[in-house]
Amino acid sequence: MSQRNSISIIIPNYNGVSLLEKYLPDTLRAIEYANVPYELIVVDDCSTDNSVGFIQANYPEVNLVVNSANQGFSFSCNQGINLAKMDLVLLLNSDVSLSEDYFLSLWKYFEDPLTFGVMSRIMNKNGEIEDAARFLSFSGLKFKSTNFYYSEDPAVRTPTAYLSGANALICREKLMELKGFDEVFSPFYCEDVDLSFRAWRLGWKCFYDHQAVCYHEVSTTTRQVKSKRALKIAVYKNKFMLHTIHLDGARLVLWLGQMIFIEVLLRVLIGRFWILHSLGQFYQSKSKIQSSKENLRNQMALKNSHLSLFDVKRTYFDPVRKLNISLLDK
Repeated sequence: MSQRNSISIIIPNYNGVSLLEKYLPDTLRAIEYANVPYELIVVDDCSTDNSVGFIQANYPEVNLVVNSANQGFSFSCNQGINLAKMDLVLLLNSDVSLSEDYFLSLWKYFEDPLTFGVMSRIMNKNGEIEDAARFLSFSGLKFKSTNFYYSEDPAVRTPTAYLSGANALICREKLMELKGFDEVFSPFYCEDVDLSFRAWRLGWKCFYDHQAVCYHEVSTTTRQVKSKRALKIAVYKNKFMLHTIHLDGARLVLWLGQMIFIEVLLRVLIGRFWILHSLGQFYQSKSKIQSSKENLRNQMALKNSHLSLFDVKRTYFDPVRKLNISLLDK
């Protein structure tokens, strides 16, 4: 039997009292079924509903952190990460329901000292797979994350380009070494991709497990705080930042050309002028982006790693195509 690890469960919350009421019992049922030492940390991001009162009244054992101002997903998660004391950290959205045996197939991954983390199969309320493993692939120099796949063979260790921020079980020591999420992506989007990319580039591994299952209400909390237009602006600004952080030299220059022509000019020509706001916010963040690139460069130097994402793709993801896997259309 695989060695079981203690777990710090971190749940960021914003106006999610109904979600906490619905799904927190499932989380506690799963961790108690796992029969390991644990702690539960809820970080409330200045909710205006009764989230704080609900936790205090019904779950006094929870380590509750209450932000005095709304700071976003990355900031809230990092507060929890800095408080965590157990071997592993489970980053969990408030709108996720864990199956009772969620943890049982996950212990084996952490027998490998290079494992950064593992995520489970995410199902939607219609019983369809919402999220699975993702190939690390490219369209020109643009990262692609739309190729979903999985293996039903429990003996296969399935790499994934990134761990979903909705449910990711991560080695706390490695997570602390990376200093958690990069808050340059605040308030949300791409921070989970960047975290996993940084892990891969330091020589660590991210996995997907098809046997562990959770259920997700699909961006419930995000829809509470952003209009569709504002969401698109934030998404593309953060995509631009992600590429700038993880591409270097000629590849970065070529991607900038690809981005301006395909992502910006073509959208402007069809009247989607919101993309100019994304570009403007991206430009205004250039000093923060440079700081993120420097931090990553320093972390890689400490590990004596020179891995690009193209190296990671060639080493870990190209061989996957030869295995017996199932593909999902997304």
